[in-house]
Parts: sequence; structure tokens; C-alpha cells
Amino acid sequence: MRYSVLFPKTRKEAPKDEISVNAKLLIRAGFIEKLSAGVYNFLPLGWKVHEKIGQIIREEMDLIGGQELNLAALHPKSIWEKSGRWDKFGALYKLKSQSGDDLALGATHEEVLTPIISHYISSYKDLPLYLYQIQVKFRDEPRAKSGILRCREFVMKDLYSFHATEEDRASYYERVRKAYEKIFKRFGLKAIYTKASGGSFSEFSHEFQVITDAGEDEIIYCPEGDFSENVDITKVKEGKECDMGHGPLKRAKVIEVGNIFPLGTRFSEAFGAYFTDEKGTKKPIVMGSYGIGLGRNMGTIVEVHHDERGIIWPWSVSPYDAHLVGLSEEAEKVYKQLKDAGIDVLYDDRDVSAGEKFATADLIGIPYRLVVSQKTGDKIEVKRRDGEKTENLEFDSLLKLLKEERED
Repeated sequence: MRYSVLFPKTRKEAPKDEISVNAKLLIRAGFIEKLSAGVYNFLPLGWKVHEKIGQIIREEMDLIGGQELNLAALHPKSIWEKSGRWDKFGALYKLKSQSGDDLALGATHEEVLTPIISHYISSYKDLPLYLYQIQVKFRDEPRAKSGILRCREFVMKDLYSFHATEEDRASYYERVRKAYEKIFKRFGLKAIYTKASGGSFSEFSHEFQVITDAGEDEIIYCPEGDFSENVDITKVKEGKECDMGHGPLKRAKVIEVGNIFPLGTRFSEAFGAYFTDEKGTKKPIVMGSYGIGLGRNMGTIVEVHHDERGIIWPWSVSPYDAHLVGLSEEAEKVYKQLKDAGIDVLYDDRDVSAGEKFATADLIGIPYRLVVSQKTGDKIEVKRRDGEKTENLEFDSLLKLLKEERED
């Protein structure tokens, strides 16, 4: 992609109505644009990152047996009444159709999927089953803030599991936990598995929390990973000695990047989702729910990976593999060679100063900056975005470096 035709270009100033680092940098770098409080448009660069996040999630969900589907976002009032959450789910957007029907915009999808399950599952032989989607959600957040960390419209991966027994649900819960740990590691995030309240979903849940000063939640945790609880539910105090002998527990601000809930049978009983076991006994299906917000993770990555110059994308979710800065005519040849070799490259082909091009590259944050100039001759200057060292490489050596990074 030539930067001269990329929409839009970077901004010199951050928007004055944004406080969070993720919003400031993502808007300045041309990844997102704010429409209203808690509502953002994803522009070409931003959507590339968003889609890479989604692809990583899909790969890991498929590995644990998930089947992807897409459920309706416009819900009749009746299904939310049947679950008892029409008046209890405080963030539910409610509206009326022209014919006077009461509707809700999908905040979550237990109420939609469980009735479907009741039509197709009748025997223990049909279980377990794992279904997921990556789809838009709407929540009337009273405090939409922190950029794309807390939005009123956002895309979420929600996985729902259906089981014959609580033991099988617990076993799959652990499989999802491990898959989530892989997902966040691939995002370049260190997520802490944390016990929390289940809110309107269940008695308790588990959250995956990332430590950052931008966090809205707080946890008490052991740095060695043996203990972590949300401060809203825990009775444990900061400074208590870890039961495993790892020293005093710490308190930290965190961002929740994912959660998992044991739902039990509350939804299956409400919607008549039963099965017949080996003995012919009719029983309610046991359920679990597992969520990851794509935009929230994108914002968290920026909060964790940035410096005073801009974003520093991990390779796995970067919009491009490399950012080519052209300072001589030879750059055109290198750009073509990179494309022919399958490297996804953003090429700054503008007729502007080298300093402006370097500032643009730092702000956008692609992992490798490549410079072709008269000074570099027949070599290419290579600099990692997260480092200060530069080196001049032959094209073949550069190609090997980039392909090895991709394989890792």
C-alpha cells in the first residue's frame, strides 16, 4: 500500500476531547474516528488490526471445537422477558418498531442461542456442543470512556458451550482458559486469570486482566500467578503473604480483556433446552459463556505497547509487516520486490521531508521501519520500532528476517 493513497493520513495533534492514550494515538495515527461518546468508526488501518485480532481468536476457538455462526442483533422483548432480564440488564438498549413492538439491541446472546439449541438437541449424544460468533454488541454504558476500552457499540467474540454434566462444563472451562492464555500471548499481552463476580450472568466468573495504569478495575494478586481476585469481591488485603510463599500480595490497576462464566442451567430451564441422558431421564443442558472484546483488546495493546512517539504494534496484529520510507528512486524497486515476495508493506512514497516520514512511521507503529536512500546505497536500513539500533541489510537478508518473524 502506498501511503500517498492510504485513507486517512496522520494528524499532528491529538483530539482535545479524548483523555485515554489509546484513543489519542489511534485517532492521531488514522486507525479510528470518533462518532459519539462510546462509538468509534474503524478506518482502513484500524480495521486491518481489528481483523487480525479476530483471526487469531478464530484460530484458537476452532482448535477447541468451536463452530462459528452469526446471530441476530435485533431482539424481541419476549425472549428477554422469558429469561427475566428485560428489566434487570441495566445496559440494554430498548426501542420500539413502527408497529409498536418492543425490541432490544443485542448486548449478549444467551437469549437468542438457547432457544435455537432447544430445537435441535434432545439426547446426551448431541452433547457437548461449542458455538461462537464474532459480532457487534450494543450496551448503554453510563460511563462510556477510555477510548475503545469501554464502548456502547463494539465487536465481541462470544462462545457458548452446552454440556450434559457440570463436570464436563468444568473440563471445557479449563480448555477455554488455556485457549485464552494463548490468544492474549499472541496479542502481546500478559493476562492474569482473576476470580470475579458474575454480575447479571452468574454467581461468579473469571476475568483475564492486564496490568496498566489505564485500567478501570483493580485486583489483588500474587506476581507469581498463584492468586488473583477482583477487589470488588475479595476479602484479601494487599500485603498479605502469599499462601505459596511468594511474598506479599500486590494491588494493581487492570484492564479486563476477556471473561468466562459458568452459566449452569438458568437459561436452558428458562427456554426449555433439555436433553435425555443414558438412563432416559430428562435434564436441563448445562451451559458456559466466554467473551473477548476485539476493540477492547486493540485498545489495551496500545495502552501497553506505546512510547512518546506513538504506537508499537506486536507483529501478530500489526496492520503491515514493514513500513518502507522512500528517500530515493531505488525505493520503488524495493517496494515491488517486497510485494512480490509476499511482504505486506506500507510504502511512504510522499514528497515530504525525511523527518516527517520518520515521525509518521513512529506514530503508526509498524514493527519494522525500512529506509531506502542514497546513503544506504544498494542496502536497506532496518530499524525495529521497539528499539533504537539500525543496521543495513542486503535485500535477501531483510527478506529472511521478515519471514522468520512471521513464522515465529
